[in-house]
Amino acid sequence: AAQLPARAPAARLRPAPLSRRRRGPRAPRPARARAEPRRPRPALRPAGCMHCGPPDMVCETKIVAAEDHEALPGAQKDARLAAAGARWPPLPAAPPPAPAPGPQPRGGAGGAGPPGGRGVHIREFRAAEQEAARRIFYDGIMERIPNTAFRGLRQHPRTQLLYALLAVLCFALTRSLLLTSLVPAGLLGLRYYYSRKVVLAYLDCALHSDMADIEQYYMKPPGSCFWVAVLDGNVVGIVAARAHEADNTVELLRMSVDARFRGKGIAKALGRKVLEFALLHNYSAVVLGTTAVKVAAHKLYESLGFRHMGSSDHYVLPGMTLSLAERLFFQVRYHRYRLQLREE
Repeated sequence: AAQLPARAPAARLRPAPLSRRRRGPRAPRPARARAEPRRPRPALRPAGCMHCGPPDMVCETKIVAAEDHEALPGAQKDARLAAAGARWPPLPAAPPPAPAPGPQPRGGAGGAGPPGGRGVHIREFRAAEQEAARRIFYDGIMERIPNTAFRGLRQHPRTQLLYALLAVLCFALTRSLLLTSLVPAGLLGLRYYYSRKVVLAYLDCALHSDMADIEQYYMKPPGSCFWVAVLDGNVVGIVAARAHEADNTVELLRMSVDARFRGKGIAKALGRKVLEFALLHNYSAVVLGTTAVKVAAHKLYESLGFRHMGSSDHYVLPGMTLSLAERLFFQVRYHRYRLQLREE
């Protein structure tokens, strides 16, 4: 019989080391705060870039400066702001655009800027400019005919109500829509006729009084003066000043600018000339009265510092006859302005 191989001796069981012994459940370890990754150190810069820094450093500097700025008291804050403003000078003004090539309109390109700039200046009236000043005054007053007839109607609600009642009365009497629709057109036509009639009478009165001889009326008497705005040798605006010794005031009047040169600040420069005249001669205030309908004229007076003192619907314009038809179809509102220069 074949012999079976001898069995290997059984391995002796050894006790497991202490590190391998079975232990109970471990207590959970407290979670460690994850360390933030270190920010890479900025690379060395050459000596020529001492004032250049990475974007993140610039942002941090702005945030810290803002927090410190809020914590500063008022005096230190103002000092810091002043120092910062002195560090960066303001940007230079942009150069004016070059004039477009081609023929220039009458008056040249110098009138495009504000008065006192290139080509425009204010000076006293000369006798040779009599007709030019009268023409500008005439054109400015003639513009008030449509303004008073049509735009001025918005300032008189009672007249609007009266015209509406006339239209209703026409429909009640005629029962005709065609005739009733013609009533507003007829009323506006009558307003234009009487506005032209009154304004032409006013012009005739002015052109035969102070505007007939400007030098005699404004340049020779003390406390009065007349100025013109000149652009490339052409008169484009006028204004006058007349003193009232009773209340130590100066009245601004006869202000007008050629329609082709408006919107360039010429009227404001003329008004300032009157204010300088009043200050130079120690007058206490400058006053003016106007029947202008355009809002731009009133904004001009307010921009010069004038204060609206009130208005009246019962002003009698030179040349008015005060007839019933004239009162019905011509209304004008007179506004008073005053600029106090010093207290009496």
